[in-house]
Amino acid sequence: MKRQFDAVLLGSIELFCLAAELKSFTAAANAAGVTPAAVSRSITRLEERLGVRLFVRTTRHIRLTESGELYFHHCKDALTQLMEAETAVAGQQINPAGTIRISLPTTYGHYRVLPILADFRTHYPNIQFELHITNRNIDFLDEGFDLAIRGRTPPDSNFISRKIEDAKLVVVATPQYLSQKGQPQKLEDLADHDCIQFELPSTGRPIPWLFYKDSIEHEILTNGSYRCSEDVLGGVTLAKSSAGLFQTYHYVVEKELENGTLVEVLKEFSGRARPFNLMYPHGKFLSIKVRTLIDFIMNRLSV
Repeated sequence: MKRQFDAVLLGSIELFCLAAELKSFTAAANAAGVTPAAVSRSITRLEERLGVRLFVRTTRHIRLTESGELYFHHCKDALTQLMEAETAVAGQQINPAGTIRISLPTTYGHYRVLPILADFRTHYPNIQFELHITNRNIDFLDEGFDLAIRGRTPPDSNFISRKIEDAKLVVVATPQYLSQKGQPQKLEDLADHDCIQFELPSTGRPIPWLFYKDSIEHEILTNGSYRCSEDVLGGVTLAKSSAGLFQTYHYVVEKELENGTLVEVLKEFSGRARPFNLMYPHGKFLSIKVRTLIDFIMNRLSV
């Protein structure tokens, strides 16, 4: 293997990453124990080597250029990998540390992942979390996420996907709503009910309701007076307020079904589910802290 990086270049990359993180040559110099001029020379050395500008400099501020952002992303991952390699060889994997950025869908975040994170940190107190709770698909590269959990099988082959579970779907309503509108007995009865809609963020169209009938899978487009977007829990709140029927995950309304606040309807047509997958970019180096979290989630939630 031909040598590509000498000690000076590696040091320059470390100073570049410090300056990018701290948004200041002076702060980077203080953190590294060198002079601001040494940081500036290192950045200039890298820019000359790459043939691009890495920072836009003003008298008071610096900010990364588009090329600088891309270079920083890859350099940070590379330096992390080097540190992880040293840790692994030194046998110091017992206490993973650092920040994990994870994107979670609304329901799965609130009802599955967030409740177990405190327990995770009792075992690994040196790990911190940045939690992005949304149904929007995120961009791993541009937004710097380590992991994401999504409620549909990703079509993109650039991601590694590990299924956590198939979450069962149920149709629910309050006893008050059913006493006024009647209880649907067959799928065709949904046309006579207020069916609360949730729009899929990627399409802006209502999600079909999923059923089994005569061992055949059915998707039914329903209608109603309420249409929710972004936060699927809005549909649950509406259903709990007797606004109509709503199809949601069983784990979201489990307590309400147990105490009678909500009632499941069309039970003989139930059984459909949607998969929840843990995703990360294909080829991305997984640090010890991220691998530890993946193992924890799979052990606690996978069924």
